[in-house]
Amino acid sequence: MIPKIRIREIRKLNLENGYLIDGFPSAGFTSAIATESMINTSQFELGGVMDSEAFPPISVIKNGKPNFPSRIFVNEKLKVGIFLSYLTLEQSLHRITAKTMLSWAKKQKIKLIVSSVAIKSPNEEEEMIGIGSTESARTKIKEAGLKVLDHGTIPGIPGILLNEGRMSNQDVIVIIFHTTGNGPDFKSSANLCMAMSKLIPGASCDISSLEKEAEKAEGIIKEAQEESKNLKDSMYR
Repeated sequence: MIPKIRIREIRKLNLENGYLIDGFPSAGFTSAIATESMINTSQFELGGVMDSEAFPPISVIKNGKPNFPSRIFVNEKLKVGIFLSYLTLEQSLHRITAKTMLSWAKKQKIKLIVSSVAIKSPNEEEEMIGIGSTESARTKIKEAGLKVLDHGTIPGIPGILLNEGRMSNQDVIVIIFHTTGNGPDFKSSANLCMAMSKLIPGASCDISSLEKEAEKAEGIIKEAQEESKNLKDSMYR
């Protein structure tokens, strides 16, 4: 049975002809850290949450306030929405999560979805590479000064976003970044945040505060993962 994933908006949003960033973690925590940095720098507000019976039943406490582990932040001035999650989802949920994101993007009349995927590498400074779902998306990658990937395999939520984006003519760009996979991914987070900023006009990253945010975000994500694992283990004993 396919689990249902629902998006609950706090208020009516206006992101028409704007941008959507997928901040679900892939390998490591770089995607979540980079998007959190952008949220803190560019004055985003909570716009809604993504929830499912298949998600671990946990609350993430920040500054004394309870939070859903998967949230949507918006900046209507920049016309940008960000899916920020502290959950590393099981593979079985990747397809439905990506399709839910695409459906929401269509409802909001989003023109470009930006996602990312990690490649483990000893050199975090290696060149960023982009993949586009459409010809116009690939043109945007070149205009941002990124190399376009010709051959390769993209797994998980980013891969589904690309495939479904091609079928529906939705512009999707996936950025491939390099990470060592050790400790708070400060350098790779900074590189990814800067690459996303090149694709989304007006979005920016506070690099000076990113290192501190990286350590804080990684701690929260690890704690959420550990709690999720403990819950799952107790449920199936």
